Order: sequence, then structure tokens, then C-alpha cells
Amino acid sequence: MRKSDSRLAFLLLPLLIFHSLSEPESAIAPMEKTERDALYRVIQGFVGRSWNGSDLYPDPCGWTQIQGVSCDLFDGLWYVTAISIGPILDNSLECAEEAEFSPLVFQLEHLKSLSIFSCFSSRRQTIIPTSNWENLAENLETLELRSNRGYVGEIPADLGQLRNLQSLVLVQNSLVGKLPMELGNLIHLKRLMLSGNQLSGTIPASLCNNLAELLILDLSRNSLTGSLPSSLCNATSLLKLDLSNNQLHGSLPPELGNLRHLTLLDLRNNSLSGASSKSLLGMESIQDLLLSHNPWGGSIVEFDWENLRNLTTLDLSHMGLTGTIPEAIASLKRLRYLALDNNHLSGSVFSELAALPSLNALYLNGNNLTGELGFPERFYRRMGKKFASWDNPNLCYNAVAVATGNVPYGVAQCKQDREPSTFDDSISNGRGDNGNLDKNSAPLILLSVQASETGIQSHIRNRLPLTYTVDQKIRSIMNLRIRTVDGRFATALWPVVLWTIYLIAFLRGVLTLSIPQERSVTVEQSLRLRYPSFRLCVS
Repeated sequence: MRKSDSRLAFLLLPLLIFHSLSEPESAIAPMEKTERDALYRVIQGFVGRSWNGSDLYPDPCGWTQIQGVSCDLFDGLWYVTAISIGPILDNSLECAEEAEFSPLVFQLEHLKSLSIFSCFSSRRQTIIPTSNWENLAENLETLELRSNRGYVGEIPADLGQLRNLQSLVLVQNSLVGKLPMELGNLIHLKRLMLSGNQLSGTIPASLCNNLAELLILDLSRNSLTGSLPSSLCNATSLLKLDLSNNQLHGSLPPELGNLRHLTLLDLRNNSLSGASSKSLLGMESIQDLLLSHNPWGGSIVEFDWENLRNLTTLDLSHMGLTGTIPEAIASLKRLRYLALDNNHLSGSVFSELAALPSLNALYLNGNNLTGELGFPERFYRRMGKKFASWDNPNLCYNAVAVATGNVPYGVAQCKQDREPSTFDDSISNGRGDNGNLDKNSAPLILLSVQASETGIQSHIRNRLPLTYTVDQKIRSIMNLRIRTVDGRFATALWPVVLWTIYLIAFLRGVLTLSIPQERSVTVEQSLRLRYPSFRLCVS
């Protein structure tokens, strides 16, 4: 009998082990009724009164967990530590049209993270609770209210009591008013993002006095005014500073250079008026420097661009900049994006920019740049539509170095590189009488010329390989008219003008050709060597 009992016990042992493992955790670690009821009421306030949590999720932290809700054990009991409401995942809890922020959330004292995303539309306005935040001060680390256009009112000053808060994100809501100074009490804050609201007033000088751990500060897309307080520079751990799309004015504080770990500085679309070179000198880690659409003015040549060796994005467009493009920018080997468009920059464009290995966007349009673009064809091919240099009236490109398909848009071809005329081609190719010329036939040309000494010297120097001496006699002013004997007009006039200058100068005895063999011949002699039947008629 004993033998059979021991066998039975041995067979039942696996069943007992399986039963103990499969037993609901709530039987081992129960949840306080007040905690569970508060959770149900909080979620019901967001998703609607028809939501019945007690029936759907009788054990919200155990075997019937709620999507977006996390729990932890404290002293053998379940407590809610995170709530996330909004269309984040396919099965996330979404807010109802009549959603409301239940004050019972302040009973969940173990809460570490509260995230409300796209819950309150502009059709139903509500305010962020202004009191009782101190109940969550011990544990709350993340507060994120994002894309709730129905959230109106001011940022509660009581948020400054959340002494362990590490991330405060109030983005794309409809919050108004000034930034509360109490936010400066959040000494463990690492991320402060208040962008996309309607905040006004100045940035409190005390905001960053105690935020030594702050990594990200984003106050963009508001209506903030005033100047940048130098206290911002006390947040020496900052990685990203975004104050774009506000109404800030004044110059950058020199202390900004103390932010040695800063990788992004975005000040676009403000009314900032400039900075000393010291403001940027210490930013040795900066990667994205975005300053466009500010009435900056002045030159940027004196900045020590060589120290910003990690720079990948530089946007200085629409800033009223003058002077030349700093050649030191060519030393920024990691640069990918360079925008200098719509300024008053002058001078030439140095070809070393094409050698930047990572550059894939270059905008120089809307300036007063001059001279020839010395970039090779492979540069234009690589950049494509991300290169812009139009609206620089005195800028041109080298036709010899650029294929037809890669011509920079809106830029003229340099004059000395323009294609020769049909008439000039016919002479150089030596075509015959069937519409072409050879060495025994040459066109009869009727000419009248206007030329000045300066013009002759310029065109001869640019067009012809030999050295010319021009007498002071050629100074008269006449009208230029060129046509062939049969009445056909030349398709391009410059080559004919140059030959005309040759001939007129020769007839007046003021022009000779100097050739390497130290022999001088007249223009007429040199022409006869190539075209024996050359005839000239001058009127």
C-alpha cells in the first residue's frame, strides 16, 4: 500500500509544480483596491465612460495587463509606474472625444512616467491641472504631453516641485503665457522641450542656473522675445539648443562658447543681430549650426572656422552677410550642407569647395559673387539640383569644363569660353567654295569698326595666343557693322571683330605680331600665308 502511495505522489508532483507556476501573479502579489480603482478611473477619463476596466482587465498588472500601463512590485504589492495614452501602437488606448484629465492620477504616487499623446483636440479645450503635482514629486521622472491642441492655459508653476523629473515634454499644444521660473528648480532635468506652443515673454535668466544635467533645451516655434540670457551657458552639459522661430533679438552672448559639448545650435528665424567670434570659438563639438533668417550683417571671415572641425551642417542664408566667402570653410572636411544664399557676399568662389569629400548640398544663389566657377564637371554631376548659384549677375561657368547636361542653372557662360561663330569656324576649318573655304578662297568682308585702346587690349589678351602692341592712335569711336558679301550675317561677332581689329590696326601701321622666334610679321602677311587670295575692302 505504501509503495503504491509513493508512486502516486511521484506522478502528481509535476502537476503540482505546473499548477503553482501557472497560478496568476495577482494571487501571489495582489494590488491595492484604491490603486486599481484609481487606475480604472484615470483611463476611463481619457478613453470614455463606456470603458469598463474591472470587467476587461480584472488584474491590470498581472495576467490581464493593459496596453500602455506598466507596474512594479513594492513591498509585495503591485503599483502603477507608467501610463501612456494615445495612438502610439496599433492596440494602444485612444482618447474619446469627451476626454478629460482626471485628478485621480495624483493618487498613483509610484508613477514614474505619464505620457498623453494626441488626446485633446482643439474642439475640446482643457487645462493642465495646476495643483497636486507635489503628490508625484517623489517618483515622477517623465511627463510628456504632446500634440494636444486642446491643452490651453499656462504651464503650471507647480511642475517645479517635481524634484526628480528628468524629462519634461510639452510639445505642440496650445499653451500660453510666460515660462515659469520654477522650472529652474528641476535640478535633475535632462530634457526640456516646450516647442510648438504660444509661449511669450522672455527666457528667465534663472532657467538654466541650476540645470547642470540638462542635455536638450527646445523652446522653438513660440513667440519668445528679448535677448539670449547668458545663464543659458551655465548648462554646460547641453547637447542640443533649439530656439528657432521666435522673436529673439540682440547678439549672442560670448559665454555661448562655453558649451563645449553642444552638437546642435538652431537660432533660425529670429531677429538676432550678430555675434563676436568668441561666441562660437569654444563649440568644438558643434555639428549643426543653423543661423539663417536673422538680420546678422557684417562679415564672417574673422570667425575661426578651423576650430569647428566636426561641422556637418552650416546654414547662414538670409542673414545680410557681406564680404567674401571664408576660405577656411574649405577645411571643414565633414561638411555636408552649406547654405550661404541670399546675402550680400562678394568676391570669387574658390574651387577648393569641390574637394570637400562629404559635401552634397551647396547654395550660393542671391549674392554678388563674381568671376568664374572653377568646379570640375564631376562636382556638378555629384551635386545635381542641390547646387544653386543663380542670381549672381557677374558669375559665370567654364564651358570647357562643364558638359551640356551639367550646366549650372541660371549662370551665364564665361565670355572667353563661348563657342566660335559659324564664320570663324569656316575660316579655321578651311572649307571650299561650296559654302566652305579653303586656302585658295577667302571671304570678302565689308567692315567698319569702333574700338578703344582698352577694349582692344582686353579682347586680344583674352582671345589670342600672341603678344600685341597697340598704338595710342586707335581711340576713335565708330559703329561696328559686320556682314559677308552675299548679305548673310555672322552667327557670332566676336571672332570677326578681332580679325577686324587686326586689319584696321595693320592698315594704320600701329599693330605688329610678336612670335616666339623673335620674328615680326604684319597681319596682312600672316593672313596671306594661310589665304593667298585674301582680299580686303574697308569702308
